[in-house]
Amino acid sequence: MEYKDLTAAITKHGVDFHKKIDQAVEKLHSKVEESKTNQLRILHAHLDDIKKKSSKIKGELNSINFVLDSQDFLKLSSFTFTIETFRKLPQKIMPFCATFTPRQIQGEELCTLFGLISSGKLTSEEHGYSFRDSSEAECISPVKQLLDKPKILTTLETKFEKFLNNVACVSEDEIWTSGNVCTMKRFNIIQSSLLEEVYLEDSCIPGDIAVTKHDYLVYTDPKERTVNIVKNEEKILIELENWKPCSICSTSSGDLLLTMDNEYSQSKVVRYSGFMVTQSIQFDDKGRHLYSSGDMKYVSENKNLDICVADSRAKAVVVVNKVGKLRFRYTGHHSFTPLGISTDSQSQILTADLNNHCVHIINQDGQFLRYIMCGLSYPWGLCTDKNDNLFVAQWRNRQVKKIKYLQ
Repeated sequence: MEYKDLTAAITKHGVDFHKKIDQAVEKLHSKVEESKTNQLRILHAHLDDIKKKSSKIKGELNSINFVLDSQDFLKLSSFTFTIETFRKLPQKIMPFCATFTPRQIQGEELCTLFGLISSGKLTSEEHGYSFRDSSEAECISPVKQLLDKPKILTTLETKFEKFLNNVACVSEDEIWTSGNVCTMKRFNIIQSSLLEEVYLEDSCIPGDIAVTKHDYLVYTDPKERTVNIVKNEEKILIELENWKPCSICSTSSGDLLLTMDNEYSQSKVVRYSGFMVTQSIQFDDKGRHLYSSGDMKYVSENKNLDICVADSRAKAVVVVNKVGKLRFRYTGHHSFTPLGISTDSQSQILTADLNNHCVHIINQDGQFLRYIMCGLSYPWGLCTDKNDNLFVAQWRNRQVKKIKYLQ
C-alpha cells in the first residue's frame, strides 16, 4: 500500500469513527428525550388525578353547605358525609433529572479504540533475498493488548517455612524465590519441581533477589551490607559501609540498580556497572528527597530506560527517567501499598498492592490501565519473563502464581 492510499484509508476510517461517535451522542440525546417524555406523561396523569379529586372535594363542600343553609332537620339528619374518602391524598411524585456521568477517556485509550498502525521497516533486496538490521528487529516489540480477564496458568507451592517475599525469572519455566528464611529456591514452575536450593548463614535473610543478564542469581544482604552473586561458589560483588542495600534489579545493559538507606533516614537508588558506581539518584531538581525513609522499596528498569521504584512507605510508585529526573508519581487508590514491581515489553509498569490483594498496571506515563485480581492473596514479589507472563509471589500462603494478562 502506498502512503497516499494509507492516508486515504486512515481518513476514511476517521470519518467512519466520527460517525459512530455522532451516533453514540445522538443515542444519549434520544435517551434524555425519552426520559423527559415519560416523566411528563406521568406528571400530567398525576395532575389530572389531583384535579379530579379537587373537583369532588368542592362538590362535597357544596352539598354540605346546601344542607346547612336549608335549615331542614330531616335533610341534615339523613345526609351522609363522605369526607373520609378524601383523607387519603394522591401519592406525591417527585420529578428527577437524568444525570450524565462522563467517562474520562485518555488519549492513548482513544488511539487504541481508533485503530493501530504497524511501524514501517526499511528493507533492501538483492538477488531474491532481503536483510534488515538485527538490532532494529530486537528493539521493535509487537503491540499486545490487555486481556479482558487475566488467566492463571500455574500455581506453585514453595513450602517456605515463613513468609514468601521475592521472585525472579530465569525463563518462562524457571524462577528463583526467597522469603523470611536463610534459603533461596529455584523451581521449574511448570513441573512444580525444586531444582536447586541455596542455604545461607543462619543470620542471613535475603533482602531481595534478581537474575543477571547471564542468568546468575544475585541477592542483597541488608545485615552484612553486601550484594552477593551465586556463581559456582558464593562471591561478594558489592560491599557497603554507611548504606544498607535493600532491593535489586538487573538492567538491559547488564548494570545493577540498588535501593539503599542509611541511619539518617535517607534513601536513594544507585547504579553499579561492575564494581563502579555510575549513577546515584536521591533528590529532585528542587533538592527534595525523591524517596521516603526506610527499606520498603523495590526497583525495576522499564523498557524505555525509566527507573521505577515502588515506595511502600510513601504509598507511591516513583518514576524517574534514565538520567534521574522525576517524571511522575503514581499513588493508586484505596490504601495503596505498593511492594514488588516489574515492567513488560509494552513499557507498562506492574506493582503489587499488598493490602488490596491485586496488581496495578499503569502505562509508561503513569496512567492507570487495569487491576489484576485473579484471587490473589497478599501479593508481594513480582517479575515478568520475556513472553510477558507475570509471576506473583504471595506473602502469606507462600504460593507463586504464573499469570497471562496480555494477548
